[in-house]
Amino acid sequence: MLKKRVLSGMRPTGKLHLGHLVGALSNWVKLQKQYACFFMLADWHALMSEYQNPQEIKEYVFDNLMDWLACGISPEEAVIFLQSEVKAHLELQMILSVITPLAWLERCPTYKEQIKELKEKDITTYGFLGYPVLQAADILLYKASFVPVGQDQLPHLELTRELVRRFHSLYKKEVFVEPEALLTENPKLLGIDGRKMSKSYDNFIALSDPPEVVRRKTEAMFTDPQRIKRDIPGRPWLCNVYAYYRIFKPELAETVRQGCLEAELGCKEDKRRLGEIIIETLRPIREKRDKFKQDRKLLREILSAGNAKAREIAEETLSEVKAILKL
Repeated sequence: MLKKRVLSGMRPTGKLHLGHLVGALSNWVKLQKQYACFFMLADWHALMSEYQNPQEIKEYVFDNLMDWLACGISPEEAVIFLQSEVKAHLELQMILSVITPLAWLERCPTYKEQIKELKEKDITTYGFLGYPVLQAADILLYKASFVPVGQDQLPHLELTRELVRRFHSLYKKEVFVEPEALLTENPKLLGIDGRKMSKSYDNFIALSDPPEVVRRKTEAMFTDPQRIKRDIPGRPWLCNVYAYYRIFKPELAETVRQGCLEAELGCKEDKRRLGEIIIETLRPIREKRDKFKQDRKLLREILSAGNAKAREIAEETLSEVKAILKL
């Protein structure tokens, strides 16, 4: 019995961080054992926000790939590929764009959120407005049954589903799989400053950060702003450090909570211990990453093999679409 397919990806716009590890990569490692997974380095999507400084995208492709491999994403179990090396993505995007009502794109909540979050970049462009159509093409080319998303991304996936129904209704033939959400419970992990963790805010601990950097960043983490002295009882539910304990060392979380509530544990001491916990969490990832860093040829070979597999499947779907359109 053939495994159902899953499509997911990341934009190579910067270094990957702890949020990527707990929110996506740990889940991908499990998914690749259950499904036929396609994991995409989405460089066309990266270009939509980084078009003014595109020279860094290529290096981040390899940087992110090293993190994927170090975290356990396997080229033997999943197809790892570079979006721009599969030309069918842009061809299907073009076809889908001509049947996509403008209002569908303008109402997309993700579009509005990205404009707000990336306000230092000019992304009020034709390309960025249409990026949900490219995402739809990404998914539909591989006839993915599932797309792992969080609750906040459901409206975006629904646009893909609407495009499938519109295409099938217009041309009276079914070629695409209507993808379903594979809802993932992403642990809430804020940036070290208490804001949303984001490459744009530079408020994260990168998977590739060396121990001394991890220590410096954890010592600077946001805690309960009212607890200015050790003998003042804290509010752990407002403390970012406590949230990190719950994810990276849950067996210590209750001790930390009580120590904070009863003013028996100082924030400085607490953050130092957390730093060592994160260093130990990242140690095996960093060690594997260092090995891949020494072998750029291997990285290219992994991408080349994945690109070939992705290209074969994508072009087969595109041929079906063109046949329906008599192109």
